[in-house]
Amino acid sequence: MPLRVYKTGLDSLYDRYTRREFVHPDPLEFLYDYPDPGDREVVGLLAASLAYGRVSHILKSVRTVLDRLGPSPARTVHTATARELRERLAGVKHRFTDGAELAALLAAAAAIVREHGSLGTCLASHVQAEHATITPALTALVAALHAAGAPRTHLLPDPAAGSACKRLHLYLRWMIRRDAVDPGGWTGVSPRLLMVPVDVHMHRMARALGATRRSAADGRTAEEVSAAFRSICPQDPARYDFALTRLGIRERSDPNDLPARLQSD
Repeated sequence: MPLRVYKTGLDSLYDRYTRREFVHPDPLEFLYDYPDPGDREVVGLLAASLAYGRVSHILKSVRTVLDRLGPSPARTVHTATARELRERLAGVKHRFTDGAELAALLAAAAAIVREHGSLGTCLASHVQAEHATITPALTALVAALHAAGAPRTHLLPDPAAGSACKRLHLYLRWMIRRDAVDPGGWTGVSPRLLMVPVDVHMHRMARALGATRRSAADGRTAEEVSAAFRSICPQDPARYDFALTRLGIRERSDPNDLPARLQSD
């Protein structure tokens, strides 16, 4: 069933939940403390990269790293040497990510910023007119970070390897979209190119809505889900992501009940 039959319900859900009062607990909340886009892109990269596992642990880990980096994370990252970053983050541990990996990621990001001015500008430089989604440009950005020394681990997955890259697409949503929840910060990339961040829960909701029939929450599934949402909101396919995830968290909604719920709104 095409998603257009749910559009009224999705818009109602968006209006209900797209408010900052519904953000906590979510690593997105850390971005609100940084009005400077340079700080925000560093904080967003950290928060999204560590967004796996229990949310209480995620928030604790992100807070620990930010405390180590000081009041201006961007200034610290862009002026510290790789060794100094490792020393600042020594002993940090988030599940199977340690401080050395985080320091390497931040040092690589600093190298990209020195060359392009910002991570967002680097991403935008790889967008071409014929691109239907952000994936080719994101793949190029990740390749540049890996070439600059970012770890080739779970911390920074490669879109070319077939992963849904949920955390990276979440980061792009935060930095490119701008509404009551997503603060934005990058201006060179259109929200129309965004992909829906697909994790296990979003995958279940997308299957219930008929946006995909695929059984794996991988890159191809993320493409199908994003294409389905792009069909009803071509200028902003990630528009409903936050509201849908809040519905599941706040109301403990069963994904199988979602179609009836949306059609009744």
